[in-house]
Parts: sequence; structure tokens; C-alpha cells
Amino acid sequence: MSALRQALCGFALLGALALFVWGQQQRIAVAKQATALAQIDAETARADADHNLTTATNLRNILSQERQAQSQLRSLHDQLRQGVARREQQIEVLKRENTVLRDWAIQPLPDVARRLRERPALNGADAYRQWLSGSSAVPTAGDPAKP
Repeated sequence: MSALRQALCGFALLGALALFVWGQQQRIAVAKQATALAQIDAETARADADHNLTTATNLRNILSQERQAQSQLRSLHDQLRQGVARREQQIEVLKRENTVLRDWAIQPLPDVARRLRERPALNGADAYRQWLSGSSAVPTAGDPAKP
């Protein structure tokens, strides 16, 4: 019986070895699948990174252009403000020099012109439209004046 026992032990060892080899093959197959998925994820991540880099570069260019445009607008605003200040100074000089102009500037605005500057507190486009179509609207040049 010892030969039979040895043969059974040999078959058991051979079966255990076959089972071990089969388990290792399964592990290798799973590892290969995980590697393939990791490579796909890495390629996707690289593509996303390239896309993000392109987007960041485009946004950086747009930001640079907008900053340059803001700088130009600030420069233009400063020039316009200086021009307005010069004109105001010129008007003041003219008022001091010319009595007719000074007397004209001191006079109050006519009623029609004053009404153009008077506006009630409006909330929204509908209120503005109603105010424009109301009785306080300035008549057009062709309409006769209301008594």
C-alpha cells in the first residue's frame, strides 16, 4: 500500500502544483488587464492634460489681450478726462473774460430744458415707457404747445 500511497501523494502534489500554476496564470491575466486599463487611463490623462494646457494657453492669451485693451481704455479715459478738464478751465476763463457769456451762464434754464433733466425714480423699462408716454413728456417740435 505504500506504493499506492506514494502514487496518490504524487498525484496530489501534481494536482496542487497544477492548481498553483493555474492560479498564477489567473493572477497574471488580471495583472495584464489592470495594466492595460492603467495605460488607457494614462493616455486619457495625457490627452486631458494636453487639452487643459491648450485651454490655459488660450485663456492666458485672451487675458493678455484684455489687459492690453483695459490699458488702452484707461489711457483713453485719462486723455478724455484731461480734455474735459481743459475745456472746463477754458469755459471758466471765457466766463471771466466775456460778460455776455457769464450773464448767459448765470441765467436759469428754461422750463422745457429743466423738465428734460427732471426724472422720477423709475424701476424698469415699463415704468420708463409709462413715464415717457405720460403728460410730462416734452412735446415734439411739430406739436403745438399745451396751455
